[in-house]
Amino acid sequence: MAMERFASGAWLTRPLITFTALFMLAGTLAAAGLLVATANGTLDLYGRPIGTDFSSFWTAGRMALAGQAPQTYDWNAHFEVQRQTHGTDMFFPWSYPPTFLLVASGFALLPYLPALFVWQATTLITAAATLRNILPGPRALLVGVSFPAVLVCIGHGQTGFLTAALLTGGILALPAREVLAGILFGLLAYKPQFGLLLPFVLAAGGYWRAIGAAAATVLASIVLTVAVWGWPVWQAFIDWLPLTRTIAFEAGDTGFEKFQSAFAWVRLWGGSLTLAYGLQAVVTGGVLVGCVWIWRADVDHRLKGAALITGALLSLPYVLDYDLVAFGMALALLAAHGFERGFLRWEKTLLALGWFMPVCARTIAKTAYLPVGFFMLAAIFILLLVRVRALRRETGEAAHPRAAPTQSPAMLASTLRSQASR
Repeated sequence: MAMERFASGAWLTRPLITFTALFMLAGTLAAAGLLVATANGTLDLYGRPIGTDFSSFWTAGRMALAGQAPQTYDWNAHFEVQRQTHGTDMFFPWSYPPTFLLVASGFALLPYLPALFVWQATTLITAAATLRNILPGPRALLVGVSFPAVLVCIGHGQTGFLTAALLTGGILALPAREVLAGILFGLLAYKPQFGLLLPFVLAAGGYWRAIGAAAATVLASIVLTVAVWGWPVWQAFIDWLPLTRTIAFEAGDTGFEKFQSAFAWVRLWGGSLTLAYGLQAVVTGGVLVGCVWIWRADVDHRLKGAALITGALLSLPYVLDYDLVAFGMALALLAAHGFERGFLRWEKTLLALGWFMPVCARTIAKTAYLPVGFFMLAAIFILLLVRVRALRRETGEAAHPRAAPTQSPAMLASTLRSQASR
């Protein structure tokens, strides 16, 4: 009986969801409040710059405003400015393309702590507004802002909110406002690894104007940075790439327990770089094939969006736990489809585990050497393949990418339940 409750998701009641979300939100606010209340200047009680990684953004922006944009990629020069700002020897290197210097420079016009607050607030509000377009209503917003990856992103002062808003916003805009979607995808080029799957899925869906708009946006941002700072800033970025790949990524100075990828799984267990890259290539290739198959299918656009977001995270060797904010958007898209069309057995429980996963992903990886974030991403991606397969088998469709489903929600829900019971 208990097993059936977990299989059906009956245990996941509204009061339990609300209590858990409120508890997590209270913990997030308490943790953030503690860091601020115990701050010593710009340092937290552990002697780190408040917002940790944001210190690299702000420092790079200050250097760019001072006419030192190429020097932001010189770790010695960057470290010296950070040390003068915070009075600590902890170093958080700048690792973004010059296009993100345009954003960093804007926030660097403010003093450090106000800049951090404005950065966190504006990007979080943008992500929350995007979520409301998927699941409107106060309960959904509560569950969204209390998603544990939010706490991780806030603690690091990172880009997770902005990445989630741009990627998900582009997906939501795509059916009706293709050019706008392409612009949002193009703006995501500050994290170019997240665009790995985009050309393939957009081509599979026949969204050629979005591809053109994205390419034009990327080109325009490059031209703008060259106009502002000249080619040397791009040359410095290109010259810096081998060093950051070797130290921050391959050697694991960032901490492999923070990575949520197949690559990290191998490295956590002491495997070679060749094996790590090989397994990651297999995963990325499989995800690419799966995403293209889903995007060619005659299924709800929300399933395509969830597959793209989850697949983008799975396809990257360097994906950290603060990037999992975007995974929350994928869970919301899948949940929205399930509320309307019905859930598979175990699907609600798996969604709940996916929501909770960022709480423990880093700790389990560090202590048990298991990247549970990667496992959960893979489980959700497989679930999406199963759901799409069930819908395609019932409709017998011939994979026309933009055709609308013809079955009623009740019929589709019945289909999913019958497939799940086989």
